[in-house]
Amino acid sequence: MKINGIAHVMLTSGNFARSREFYQKLLGFLGLEPVIDAEGMFYCIGGRTAFGIRDCDPEHEGKPFVQTHAGLHHVCFRARERADVDELHEFVKELGATIVHPPQEDAWAPGYYSVLFEDPDGIRLEMNHVPGRGLLEDEKKS
Repeated sequence: MKINGIAHVMLTSGNFARSREFYQKLLGFLGLEPVIDAEGMFYCIGGRTAFGIRDCDPEHEGKPFVQTHAGLHHVCFRARERADVDELHEFVKELGATIVHPPQEDAWAPGYYSVLFEDPDGIRLEMNHVPGRGLLEDEKKS
């Protein structure tokens, strides 16, 4: 068996209203369209990707995300062009996101170029561009 990618990512927010506003702008900028926009859930699709947020349980409201606890470390979106990374960097600065590192090259794969930033809960988000397939296996269909 070979999987066909990741179908969706769902994050839990400590402040849903604040995160919904952030993700509505960010995901729209990335070309994802809302398919669920309801009390406690915001879910978008586009580019063979689905991404959503949901409200947390009341006892966890207002608590920040801790990257080094067990669970999610970060989410990385893949850009089609290197310039998309630079464009997203400018956009998230306008949103007031915390920039962990501006666009830079890294040694993760040949030509790896990325920006790393945080959402309002402190969840790290990345966008990268890797020329060609990078380290991904050769697939018949993408």
